[in-house]
Amino acid sequence: MEPLRILVTATVLVAITAVGGLVMAGLRFAGKDYPPTALAMLHGMLAAAAVTLLIYAAATIGLSGLAIAAIVLFVVAAAGGLIMNLGYHWNRRALPKSIVIIHALVAAAGFILLIVATVTTRS
Repeated sequence: MEPLRILVTATVLVAITAVGGLVMAGLRFAGKDYPPTALAMLHGMLAAAAVTLLIYAAATIGLSGLAIAAIVLFVVAAAGGLIMNLGYHWNRRALPKSIVIIHALVAAAGFILLIVATVTTRS
């Protein structure tokens, strides 16, 4: 298992996840109370796949400090995602814009760290 291949795979998964997140945030700020369920679930599953892959790689082959920091930020962002999903979306309540913004900023910071970790990793 190559660290670079894992980081690239996780980066691509997070990039796809980010596009979905931007679409959902756009919907929320355009006035829709919550996103379509299928989009929210796909967003969460892709993010979970990326984080699971990163945690597995960190535990088995080791990753750089930047990649570990990205994992921590993604886990924090996931907590915000769970709050939005289970506390609001599930109950058909409008997602708080503040949580949407915090979730996006934390995830974006993790994504930037992941990109830097990926670019600086040599196989």
